[in-house]
Amino acid sequence: MSILFKGRLQGAQISHIGTGQRIVMFFVSHVRQALGSLGELWRSRISSMMTIGVLGLSITLPSTLYVLVKNAENISSGWQQASEISLFLAPNSSQGDINQLLKRIQLWPEIDKIHFIPADQALEEFKQLSGFGDALAYLSTNPLPNVVLVTPTERHAGPTAARLLLEKLRKEREVEIGKLDIEWLERLHAIISVAQELVSVIALLLFLAVVLIIGNTIRLNILNKKDEILVMKLVGATDSFIQRPFLYTGFWYGLLGGLLAWFAVVLLLWWMSSSVAAVSALYQKNFNLTGIDASTLLLMLSLSVILGLSGSLLSVKRYVSEIEPK
Repeated sequence: MSILFKGRLQGAQISHIGTGQRIVMFFVSHVRQALGSLGELWRSRISSMMTIGVLGLSITLPSTLYVLVKNAENISSGWQQASEISLFLAPNSSQGDINQLLKRIQLWPEIDKIHFIPADQALEEFKQLSGFGDALAYLSTNPLPNVVLVTPTERHAGPTAARLLLEKLRKEREVEIGKLDIEWLERLHAIISVAQELVSVIALLLFLAVVLIIGNTIRLNILNKKDEILVMKLVGATDSFIQRPFLYTGFWYGLLGGLLAWFAVVLLLWWMSSSVAAVSALYQKNFNLTGIDASTLLLMLSLSVILGLSGSLLSVKRYVSEIEPK
């Protein structure tokens, strides 16, 4: 704090300088105070590392859950067949009627793509997959109808929108039966929604804990420097000038805690990658965990810095103003 006091005295002696120099000295003063607060953390590095470790681990849990939910959404996007509608066409529909139906619904804005399966092709696939090929050879007619598989757009893949699309398709004269596994689709979206809400609640509670931890740490720093603050106020230092180093301390806590959380999340994802690969191999799928990209890292660091500044601001606004010379 002696460095800051020296800078305050120098600022009082050069009140005659121009506006440009004042702006330069303003930024120089901020840089000096930021580096001074970082030096304070280094001089008490054991306690600082413990605080940064608590902050980093507190941010790690919601960040890891966010990444896992993001990966779950990527997996569920590949399960778009859950919202796929199966249309069984009427037996008396001619090929011309079927072609008109396909051209008509292909123009609907709710539909992404359609796939037509003729009855003969469906029968051949059933013979190959069911193992009853010899028995089916005795059938005089094909019992299977023509089928149209309709895939809604991403906007209309939700349970409510898919149900409305199904009702609309059932009104077509060529359609005899329309099927959609609404219950499975609703379960899928409900699970993802619950996971997102759970991550939000956990993140909110942990972020509140981070603000309180930083606020309490800054409060102890202010009380430890009470005598210095009294002397600085006696010589005319403003509250904003005294508060600035503590705000920068909260900034460094948030930034370093965010970097520690990023490293911990990367380490956890690397540790889990082998287990995920083993599970995906059982389902004959190739799935890799998506880690933290540049935008997510920037969001994480920005959020951790905001939490650090918020915690320090709560303390300095209250406790610095309470310290007044008598």
